[in-house]
Amino acid sequence: MAIKVCLEDVLKERGMTSKELCSLIGITEANLSILRSGKAKGVRFSTVNKICYYLSCELGDILKFDGNLEDSEDDET
Repeated sequence: MAIKVCLEDVLKERGMTSKELCSLIGITEANLSILRSGKAKGVRFSTVNKICYYLSCELGDILKFDGNLEDSEDDET
């Protein structure tokens, strides 16, 4: 994946559990788990905004670009 999700690292740094974050931002633990695992295909800006707010972090702290272009299945030629 071209975008790496580092949410687990930031949670550990802040001493917060996934369950606590879910409660604060209003999403299910299952959805946060999908995001944390890097398997999410997308995420709402409002969700990212809340994550950054409650973890007191920058977007770049939780999402990293590996420098590669990821080809999607929809872009087949």
